[in-house]
Amino acid sequence: MSKVKVGIIGATGYVGVELIRLLNAHPQVELSAIGSNSFVDKSITEVYPSVGIGNDMKCMKNEDVIKNSDLIFTALPHGVSEEFVLQAVKEGKKVVDLGADFRLKDEATFKEWYNVSFIDKKLHEEAVYGLCEHYKDEIKNAKVIANPGCYVTSISLPLMPLLKEKLIKKEGIVADSKSGVTGAGRGLTLLSHYPEINENMVPYKIGNHRHTPEIEQNLTDAAGEPVEIIFTPILAPMNRGILSTIYCDKAEGVTIEKIQNELDEFYKDKPFVDVLPLGQVATVKHVRLSNKCAISVHENKSKIIICSTIDNMVKGSAGQAIQNMNLMLGFDECEGLSTMATAF
Repeated sequence: MSKVKVGIIGATGYVGVELIRLLNAHPQVELSAIGSNSFVDKSITEVYPSVGIGNDMKCMKNEDVIKNSDLIFTALPHGVSEEFVLQAVKEGKKVVDLGADFRLKDEATFKEWYNVSFIDKKLHEEAVYGLCEHYKDEIKNAKVIANPGCYVTSISLPLMPLLKEKLIKKEGIVADSKSGVTGAGRGLTLLSHYPEINENMVPYKIGNHRHTPEIEQNLTDAAGEPVEIIFTPILAPMNRGILSTIYCDKAEGVTIEKIQNELDEFYKDKPFVDVLPLGQVATVKHVRLSNKCAISVHENKSKIIICSTIDNMVKGSAGQAIQNMNLMLGFDECEGLSTMATAF
């Protein structure tokens, strides 16, 4: 059986090279083309020497990736992906977009937060939001997938089942999320400059981070009524990983055991979510380099405190994108994603 040809548009960013790392170990696909604006005709090893074992692919123009692939990953800044996605769909190709262009369903909200309008409204209506554990059936039949944001994934996975079953109150939810610096992208900024982030913690975009409306969209969908959240992202002095510490109020008469049981039951057949036993604490080491989300539940009087951890480059981006690809192509959901977390 021939392998499916997949390509990456925007292959030389951190997300792009993470896709290369994971796709090279996928038994059902062939990485057929990688694209870049800045490194056309240069070998990927000139940008990332670490990928050089058995890989001397050259970067081509992003437009040419579509011609050489059956399914395309677009790993581009917001406002850039949609034109490539449109072209790919017209040529009968499937797309997983790792940018923000298709994540928000409401155009007015998208324009408010990203200062960009939709190009093709019909395409946005047809695009499926790719949080695999919650929208698996829709993903299987999709042509275009909006891969969720990294912070969004770490916050949505523990909260959505609890809001759906009314086990926590929808008011007053607070999420404090610490992320590795790769989440800020490969572009040079003062914020991610080594002397600024080393031995430091840096809150940023307080009250106005662009993942906020996406988180609220997911929580509202789960609750069946509007949900707002207070969300603070913080850069931590590590390369990769996210720890979201989430504070919420228990609904009347709800115990921590009931909350634990609901998460256990909801995720018992979901291979990439580990709900830890009561008394254990989810840490970044539980998930580093894996496609896992680890969740632990704690309480303080009327408050429930949830620790949710993911690797921002895997479950938060490239790994979840491949999980979406697997579902779209009819593969086993875990194909190519069996890498366990590192112990150190």
